[in-house]
This record gives sequence, structure tokens and C-alpha cells, in this order.
Amino acid sequence: MSVEVKVPRLAESISEATLVEWLKPDGAAVRADEPIATLETDKAAVEIVADSAGVLSHAKEPGEVVKVGDVLGRIVDAGTAPTSPAPAAAPSTPAPKPAAKAAAPASAPAPAAVPVAPATKPAPVLTPAVRRIVEERALDPVAIAGTGPGGRILKQDALRADAPKPRAAEPEPPALEPAAPLADGGGRVVPMSRIRLRIAERLVQAQHTAAILTTFNEIDMSRVMDVRARYKDAFEKKHGVKLGFMSFFARACVQALADVPAVNAEIRGTDIVYHDAVHLGIAASTERGLVVPVVRDAHERDLAGLEREIARMAQRARDGLLTPQELSSGTFTITNGGVFGSLLSTPILNPPQSGILGMHKIEKRPVVVDDQVVVRPMMYVALSYDHRLIDGQQAVTFLVRVKERLEDPERMLLAV
Repeated sequence: MSVEVKVPRLAESISEATLVEWLKPDGAAVRADEPIATLETDKAAVEIVADSAGVLSHAKEPGEVVKVGDVLGRIVDAGTAPTSPAPAAAPSTPAPKPAAKAAAPASAPAPAAVPVAPATKPAPVLTPAVRRIVEERALDPVAIAGTGPGGRILKQDALRADAPKPRAAEPEPPALEPAAPLADGGGRVVPMSRIRLRIAERLVQAQHTAAILTTFNEIDMSRVMDVRARYKDAFEKKHGVKLGFMSFFARACVQALADVPAVNAEIRGTDIVYHDAVHLGIAASTERGLVVPVVRDAHERDLAGLEREIARMAQRARDGLLTPQELSSGTFTITNGGVFGSLLSTPILNPPQSGILGMHKIEKRPVVVDDQVVVRPMMYVALSYDHRLIDGQQAVTFLVRVKERLEDPERMLLAV
């Protein structure tokens, strides 16, 4: 009996993916629930696991574009897997008897035993995050002791492993011909990944379909920084996660969206959909490109709950483990260019959402407080919005509500 390995239903609006690699070779024995292949969609990498144990047979090659429902391969039950045909029976005609051999001298040595090669340890199955570490550090995965279930190699196992000592220098192989003709000045040509193609498509779509406008404000971060400095150790001890700035902004946005529901709405054809829930997208930069994991039901989470979920999603983004479901159905997005040093920018909408908040670098600047010039840690914030749905007064009001809550954090605790 054989079981087909099919492309699963990935997520809403995603119908195809690219087969990046097979994690198990053709003809290999696999266990039930063992990862056997990696697909890349427009939004994330997806691991395909075996539905049953048996012998794997590939039906698609790495690099092929596959659609939902396509057969990637088959798993044949080990008891019914085809075996090599038996050799043909010897002819029934008796062979002539050989002539008698002369007796071997007594001193003739016995034939030497054929040495048996030791069994080689099979290559372990690696997750995308572990595989990246192994490749970057030039590790031998067979030599790494896994501490996960069934001896599986975890990320920390790969980080603890010692890199092999460099061997003597070997002559460099001849340079490969470029994949495509290059312009004068040299360079290299590489195909765009599906995620990069999707990012490009969505950004152009946003520019072509929405009337994007951006409004700005600045926030005195003194109070938030003071609260974080005073309580970060106690917060981490109690909740098991570090207290960052993103949870403050997330909480302030959730409450401001309740004040200005249009910023949490979207246009569908000739209708406006006002969302009751806040599914908050948090933009994250990864090696594979920009992704926006979604904190679902952010309006029902307190500050600690937001911080835990943001940290969990960020780690999954870095490890390349986000599922398409974790990247879809957001209603509002926050992006933080300040971690890279950006002082001011105009973020682009994440369709079909109608608003996105841009955070920036905290920088000490002279400001006037009570008619006195003082130095304060200030941050510029930007709200890009779809002017077809959101009026300027609503956009400015939303941004002012965010500013008020961050400059007076107690308001977030009291929800006023």
C-alpha cells in the first residue's frame, strides 16, 4: 500500500509554492511525522511531514512550482515495497565435472578474511534553523549529539558544537560561468525568492490601489523608558520574557484603534469592513526578507501577554518556522525601522489593511517643556493610511492617542 504526499492547503489566497528541497533522499526509509520536504510560499517556509512510515519515492524535483493538491511523492509501506528481482534459476543441464585438482601443499596460507566496513551513521534530519547554523559554521551534523526527541538536533545543540579545524589550503576550483550575462562592471545574477517576489508584488499593489498618505508626530519616551528601567528585571522574573518597547506601542495602538475604528477597517469592493478584533501585524526582518507575523486578538492581551506573543513570533520568524496562518489576516501593522537607525520614514501599507504605524530611532533632542528648553529622548512616529477610508482628522487623532498613552503609561493600565 502506498500513501501520496500532497501539497497541503497552505493559507487563504495562497495556491502554489516552490519545492525548495527534499529532506530525505529518494528511496529512503521515513518515519511517521518525520519532516521530509520543505516548501516555500509567498510568505513562509513550510515543512512537509510523512503521514506514515515506509519508503519515500520522489515525484517532484527541487525548484519545481507546485500547487495545492499536487503529488510531491509517495510513501510505500515497507512490507510491500518492491525488492530487487531474484536471479534467474540455473539451467537444469548438469555441468561437466571438472578434472581432479592436485592437492594443495600443506604450507599454503588460508585465504585472508575480507574486512567488513563499519556501518555509517545516517545523516540526521535538520530543521531550517539548524541547517542554517550547520552550513554557516561548516559543521558535520553526524557528529552533533542531538538532545531533542528521538535524538533530534536542536538549535542549541548546533550552537554548542565545535566547528572543525580548517584543513590545509587546497587549490581553488575554477570560477563558474555566470548564470546570465552581466553588465559591465561584473556582479552576479540570482533569481528572486518567492518571498521577495511577493513583497515586490504587494508593495506595488499598495501603491496602485490605495491613496496612501502619511502623518507624523513625535513622542517623548522619558516615561516609558523610566517604567521599563524600573520594572524590567521584575517583569522578566515574573513573566519569563524581557520587557521591550514594542509591547508598549502595541498596547497603545490597540487602545487607540478602539478610539478610531476606521484605522482598523478595510475596503472590500464597495463596502467597508470594520473589524471587531485587532489582529496586530509586527513587521520583522529576516534573512529571507521582510515578514509580518500576526499577534491574534491583541485587544484581549495585557502588556505581558503582548510581550510574550511578540517574542515568540519574532523567534519563529528568525528560525524560518512561521506558518502561512501566522502571517495572514492582520488588521493593522507596526514596523520598527529604529532598530536599524532610521530617524524618519513613510511606511507603505500592508494590503488590505488601511493603516500602518512606523516607529523610529530614539534620539535625545532639545524640546520645550513648561517654557524651558530641556533634553529629552524623542522618537518620531509615522502613520501611513488609506485616505479613501480614513480622513486626515481620524489619522491625526489616532496618532495623538498613541502619543498620549506612551507619554503617560498609566493611561494604558487604566484604559483611559
